[in-house]
Amino acid sequence: MSQGIQKVTNVPSLGPRRAEAHKGDFGRVLVVGGSRGMIGAPALAANAALRGGAGLVTVAAPETVQLTVAALCPCATSIPLACEADGRLSSSAADQIARAAESADVLAVGPGLGTGEAQQAVVRAAATQGKPCVLDADGLNSLDTAWASARRAPMVLTPHPGEFARLTGRTVAGIQADRQAAAVAAARQWAKAGRAGADLVIVLKGAGTVVTDGRRVYINDTGNPGMATGGSGDVLTGVIAALIAQKMTPFNAALLGTHLHGLAGDLAAAKLTEVCLTAADILDALPEAFRQA
Repeated sequence: MSQGIQKVTNVPSLGPRRAEAHKGDFGRVLVVGGSRGMIGAPALAANAALRGGAGLVTVAAPETVQLTVAALCPCATSIPLACEADGRLSSSAADQIARAAESADVLAVGPGLGTGEAQQAVVRAAATQGKPCVLDADGLNSLDTAWASARRAPMVLTPHPGEFARLTGRTVAGIQADRQAAAVAAARQWAKAGRAGADLVIVLKGAGTVVTDGRRVYINDTGNPGMATGGSGDVLTGVIAALIAQKMTPFNAALLGTHLHGLAGDLAAAKLTEVCLTAADILDALPEAFRQA
């Protein structure tokens, strides 16, 4: 156990909904992602945010794929991000994200976004709007060297070991040798660099996913190897964002979201086998996971 770290074992839960509640009570999630060849990722994240209880979800995707993404998540609205004549994301997309963030409660950034200067500008705009932000996949790959000091609001990072190695400058082997210590150390370093009071939570994915804010740590015990499949992380991103939108703290949202995501994977694997498991199966099993959690 890292020095001064509190081990958390209890899984929090959402409170009951008021009978007179309306969709605005359960938060607005803005999902930013998508690119040619990566259309399913933002749709999975958006659908997971809806399954996770968010009242309203909007997907911001490049205009070249926006309509297709929208067709995959009919319960969400969508925004076409500006693209250049050759189909590449335009640098002006960052301004669109800044405007869209004004009406969002939480941002989920990165699923299928791709990388490049325009993507980096989009991620920078999302991470500096003062709204809680969940970063995954290319959202992590697009962080610049000054991201930790530039962030203005709570942030949840959901890297796998390879992404975490790039962010920390360490080797995957070194991280895997003591996943908890690596995650705690990074959370403390990055939290100290950012604005005081703005939570920084790391969800280091893998067997025994580590959730930590540098002061507390939770080791997840749900999930199975069948979840090592494309799109699984996009579902996790959407669920965590939805829980934050429903006013859970970033740490509790990451903890509960990780638990539910793994439990949904276990339920799906019990029915379909680990070999046949897909991210869509995890999404479909979320309602039963919420029921059992």
